[in-house]
Amino acid sequence: MVPERSPLRLVPDPVPEPTAAPRAPRTLGAVELVPGRVRAAVLTMSGTVLDRAEAAYDAAGATPADIDTALARAAAVFAGHAPVGIGVAAAGLVDPAAGLITEVNDVPALHGYPVTERLYALTGVPVRVEHRARLQVLGDRWFGAGRGRRTFASVSTGEVLGVGILYDGDVLAPPGGRSGAHMTVSASGDPCTCGGRGCWKTVATTRWLRARARAAGLGPDVSLGALVERDDAPARRTVAEYAENLALGLVNVQQLFAPGLFVLHGEAREGGERFRSLIEERLRADVASAGAERPRVLVSSATEDDGALLGGAGLVLSHL
Repeated sequence: MVPERSPLRLVPDPVPEPTAAPRAPRTLGAVELVPGRVRAAVLTMSGTVLDRAEAAYDAAGATPADIDTALARAAAVFAGHAPVGIGVAAAGLVDPAAGLITEVNDVPALHGYPVTERLYALTGVPVRVEHRARLQVLGDRWFGAGRGRRTFASVSTGEVLGVGILYDGDVLAPPGGRSGAHMTVSASGDPCTCGGRGCWKTVATTRWLRARARAAGLGPDVSLGALVERDDAPARRTVAEYAENLALGLVNVQQLFAPGLFVLHGEAREGGERFRSLIEERLRADVASAGAERPRVLVSSATEDDGALLGGAGLVLSHL
């Protein structure tokens, strides 16, 4: 007798569980707004620049609408990235609580400029603003030579001059405070764009260097790098005087806060080891180091100096 077979059952294939779309990696946004230029970048959480954009404007003749246009062109880099926040490194006086750039001597259109409001309208991303020099020290703290240190100074050199100070783990950022560019280093010195006289800015920026090089017969619009490469006496004197002038402000910072380490960004990179050592020697000669760390000077070695942009990213990280 043939055994009776069970009816054949068709078992449907299991329905696959829906898979979640992979989450895009979190990114940081940064903007640098200085006279004549806006730079913007998207960075990884570890400080690697993924994308960048830049826009120029006429510093002296710009209107607020011109600033808006330049900002929008640079901020287009954020499209498709959705950073968790944007940090703005701004020249001049800023009001971080109000999100305003309150004063930039060389750019009248930036007086009272609501940069965080404008950027938020363009991107829909939370925006914070701080002074460029203060943010640069945050960039060095999170991603650069200041990692692991509780106290050090970060220095902008070139067209824009300033010092940011990390002191015992906190960035020194008093309301209304400046970057040091307008500290008086010569009571009878040249007039400054701020209305004062003898400011550090009048003797330690690219404008001074070019004027002094022209007066010495070294040519128009000469760069620090070109002067360092020359071996004639007028070029050596000009380079040495420029290093001395930069050190004037840094000596005051060392006397007040004893940061020990100074990280130079911007134009100082063109000066190489010779320029770095001149500044360090001047600091060590004038600073009593008993009980304090002996001053050291480092120069940013990045191919492209993104100190301010890294600082903007560091500002976002600091508030996550």
